[in-house]
Amino acid sequence: MSDSTPPLRRRDEGGVATLTLSRPESFNALSEAMLVALKEELGRLANDGSVRCVVIAAEGRAFCAGHDLKQMRANPDKAYYQELFARCGRVMQPIVELPIPVIARVQGIATAAGCQLVASCDLAVAARSARFAVSGINAGLFCSTPAVALSRNVSRKRAMELLLTGEFIDAETARDWGLINRVAEDDALDDAVAALTDSICAKSAVAVRTGKGMFQRQLQMPLDEAYAFAGEVMACNMMAEDAGEGIDAFIEKRPPQWRHR
Repeated sequence: MSDSTPPLRRRDEGGVATLTLSRPESFNALSEAMLVALKEELGRLANDGSVRCVVIAAEGRAFCAGHDLKQMRANPDKAYYQELFARCGRVMQPIVELPIPVIARVQGIATAAGCQLVASCDLAVAARSARFAVSGINAGLFCSTPAVALSRNVSRKRAMELLLTGEFIDAETARDWGLINRVAEDDALDDAVAALTDSICAKSAVAVRTGKGMFQRQLQMPLDEAYAFAGEVMACNMMAEDAGEGIDAFIEKRPPQWRHR
């Protein structure tokens, strides 16, 4: 692939936007250009009311091998590294803040910042042969920024085990530990992702957008504030047309006809 080839592709179909990492020859490492492209697309998606769900996928044998180590070594400057990791954070945080669900579609390996990308997504579906690691420790570098997302998905001791050993875990273990949601046979990965996006897109867009924003915000609150906030959000949600239609449909034993899709 030439330097002029876009590192990221977007495809929209049926309310689902698929962002595909497109650097297969480098195992989709997160180069500077890749991070810029991801940030730009996430910004566009935040204001695109036609999109109901986002899938982050990848070309080739790997999902993402983390940061581009060759690029990092070519720039041995602290200021460069500070900006690089800050830029990565400016990609991961919008995934969390996006008002629609983001699903990672994982094949091959997801390591270091690639594992961070999986952990930053709301949901993740992996091929049975997929493997996950935060392996910076093997190269003398503790994966500090991936630890932020990882520790918000798995227990502290499991996160520390991954961070301190750099060892790989398989897809079944990743599901058991809470890093991913579903495991699919390798040749059925797309079908498994489609089943999840179809389920989400069949729900009220108002409820889904309301729910993701509420869920992420309440995680940072003390218990009493979280309940007060959630109660207010739920009361507002009840005033939406879709909530009335959904409850009426349940009572009348018929499929709901959402006003907002």
